[in-house]
Amino acid sequence: MKRCSTALVTYSSSDDGDDERPAKKRKLPSLSSFLVPNLPVDNPAQHQGRIRTKPHVEGQFAAHVYVPLVVEQRSPLCGLIDEILDNSKDLVPTLTALWPRKDRIKRQELHISLSHPTFLRAHQREDLKKAVKSLSKQFSPRFTISFAALSELTNDEKTRTFLALEIGAGHHELRTLSNTLSPALQAIRQKEFYSNPRFHASIAWALLDRPLSESRPESVLIPRSTFAEGHPEQVTEAGFPTIPHFPKELIPTLNSRHGVQLASIKTGSFDINEISLKIGKEVYTWKLSA
Repeated sequence: MKRCSTALVTYSSSDDGDDERPAKKRKLPSLSSFLVPNLPVDNPAQHQGRIRTKPHVEGQFAAHVYVPLVVEQRSPLCGLIDEILDNSKDLVPTLTALWPRKDRIKRQELHISLSHPTFLRAHQREDLKKAVKSLSKQFSPRFTISFAALSELTNDEKTRTFLALEIGAGHHELRTLSNTLSPALQAIRQKEFYSNPRFHASIAWALLDRPLSESRPESVLIPRSTFAEGHPEQVTEAGFPTIPHFPKELIPTLNSRHGVQLASIKTGSFDINEISLKIGKEVYTWKLSA
């Protein structure tokens, strides 16, 4: 019987010599431009120096629940607001009106907030819409509010201070609306409104100085001129002036000049019969219809 001999085949290893070369890494092709999402760029220069206080997250929608108050262009309140702003700018030249006269239309809206600015995921939008619609059906078709005084209110992030018209009559009804909304906000893991809210309608705002430890390098905030009480006025990187706060005499002066007219029934009293929800750029409004 003839035996077949088998030859052993040997394979070279990395230890056998220096001839082995590493494999070339393949460079992956770059994504096409239409596949790359265009994320919003926070540019304060395009928003009068305002800074986004919460970073943009893809798939999130800013939302806000409020009571709308329509003010006609020729109404006593509209004329009074113009007077207040004119007097305010004498002490705070950097004040920015929410109703610039050059952009004004016949019917303006003041907003009385019932919630914090809220950030929703796409699937939460319908839940909040249903909650606000349900809320509108629980309240009588009309209640009356009136303005009591002017005040200074600062946002939670301490980036802006606001000149506001504070609510007097109607505070109880507004608080009941806000409290009734709280369980719906909690259900979608959103923060409920303040425990002791100061219901108001803002009419103007100014940028506030930001502590250097919380902002950018010191060179970004440049002392420019003297402000009331010796505080230096500063300028943001985009060139917008900031202030530490309103001058102490501003609010007492405005209330002394305009408080009586603001609180009068003819000027500052309004019937409320709607509630609104803004999600992104969409606004939904329901009549109070209990």
